[in-house]
Amino acid sequence: MSEDPVTVDELAEKADEYLHETSLTPEEYEALKQSVAELTPIFLAKKAYFVLGSYGQPEIRRLQLVKDRLNRDPGAYAFLMVDIRSEWTNTYLKFRLLADYTDAIVGVAEHSQGGFLVEQGYFTALEEYFAKTHVFKREYDSLNTDTIDTNVDVDNPYSGMQTAIFEMLDDAGRLCRWTTEGDLVECAESLP
Repeated sequence: MSEDPVTVDELAEKADEYLHETSLTPEEYEALKQSVAELTPIFLAKKAYFVLGSYGQPEIRRLQLVKDRLNRDPGAYAFLMVDIRSEWTNTYLKFRLLADYTDAIVGVAEHSQGGFLVEQGYFTALEEYFAKTHVFKREYDSLNTDTIDTNVDVDNPYSGMQTAIFEMLDDAGRLCRWTTEGDLVECAESLP
């Protein structure tokens, strides 16, 4: 993504900006310092993908499928938020910093039960995130209910807020619909 390495001071400056009236505690600053080396693959990749979605079972397996497929591209680095050190106590800050330094944010949406619902709000509120967001939305119309492995309400799988976000991404050409895992792989392979 960038030729120049990102420094701890640059990350700390962004962190302070995102924390508004507060600042990093000494412990948070130390964790940030230790994380710079872990973030290096994001900074050095030709294309860095931040993959978001539900960490429930079996959804996380599909997130891993997308991540693995994206990582097949030479020079790509795809990762999940959980792949980056868990010492970060402030997950809002962790999300913002990771989203800032990636080329693409890739959401895998299967339902409105947990997952990356809060992050979806950032996609629309912050233009710099919306511009690099792609969402793979699962469709249920043609699925046999016996083959669905989540507790989704197939008649109403998404909230009204999500539906509006999906429509905006569809209008921008960054929504891919999938039904099967094979379709999901095609969505991942179609990313620019």
